[in-house]
Amino acid sequence: MALQHPLLCKSSMAALILLLVGLLHITGVESIGVCYGKNGNNLPSDTETINLMKSNGIQGLRVYAADTTVFNALKGSNIAVTVDVSNPKLKELTNAAQAKAWVQNNIVPYANNVKFKYIAVGNEVYAGNSETAQYVDSVMPALRNVHNALAAFGLQGKIKATTATYSAVLTNTYPPNQGVFQENAKKLMVPVVQFLAQTGNPLLANIYPYFSYRGNPSQIPLSYALFTDPNPNSVGYRNLFDALLDSMYAAVQKAGGPNVPIVVSETGWPSAGGFAATMQNAATYYRNLIAHVKGNAGTPMKPGRSIETYLFAMYDENQKPGDQVEKHFGVYRPDKSSKYQLQF
Repeated sequence: MALQHPLLCKSSMAALILLLVGLLHITGVESIGVCYGKNGNNLPSDTETINLMKSNGIQGLRVYAADTTVFNALKGSNIAVTVDVSNPKLKELTNAAQAKAWVQNNIVPYANNVKFKYIAVGNEVYAGNSETAQYVDSVMPALRNVHNALAAFGLQGKIKATTATYSAVLTNTYPPNQGVFQENAKKLMVPVVQFLAQTGNPLLANIYPYFSYRGNPSQIPLSYALFTDPNPNSVGYRNLFDALLDSMYAAVQKAGGPNVPIVVSETGWPSAGGFAATMQNAATYYRNLIAHVKGNAGTPMKPGRSIETYLFAMYDENQKPGDQVEKHFGVYRPDKSSKYQLQF
């Protein structure tokens, strides 16, 4: 936008600039990020990956462990970074000294040259999940310790400590305003939400309309999951993404965090490997999601609130364990070609 105009004096130009900055702050214009998994034996190097992100205007990145090679490739870029503390690491960081050492060794050396934004202390930890239930008692003390360690190094506010959860911890999700945490999730999620409310930090949430649709295709229209249904449903929602996100907002509010923002730390649609996993569906989902998020319309429960969103994932990962669809979430192929020609 050209601000220079012959009829604008310096003072009026300054006022206009301040107004524009204020409007950007109010609307919360957000960019789209990507999640960088590395479960593949054919993936580009970290440097190639970061350069690919730069050339395509991707301004957010989530990595699932502190990785010095990635951090070195990121130096001097404007890419905002979320770094995970992996679940197996959580118990160690319940010790305050260990948490401080983790921050000192993995974050402090790069903090002046890498734009760290969030530390995700644990991912999808839930008592109802047999793979992550063992970590439930470690999340909250590790989260508190990492937050305090960031403060000790003068990084509080600049880098925010939080955790990443997902829709499985919810119940009563329809209508979305009835969303609440499952009883066996409250032990962890209530103190987490209240801690985030006290610190002013957001909650990260992995939101996947694909899995909700796949689990109940007789009740959920594909058009509703893909943002292509033009008409609102009986409770005023035009897409499943907003409904899932608002269900999480409702649960967070009931847990004592009415003002805790939610960052969508993962969302995506697979292009192969299972039911409704096609290139066409994935392309439709990603393109419509990006348009929706960039439109800054928010959700019915949070109108006008921007939705900071990270696409899962950067690449197809041929060694990703579990369900076959997990190998096909990439928005880029391992040869660095774009699968969907997305406009970030």
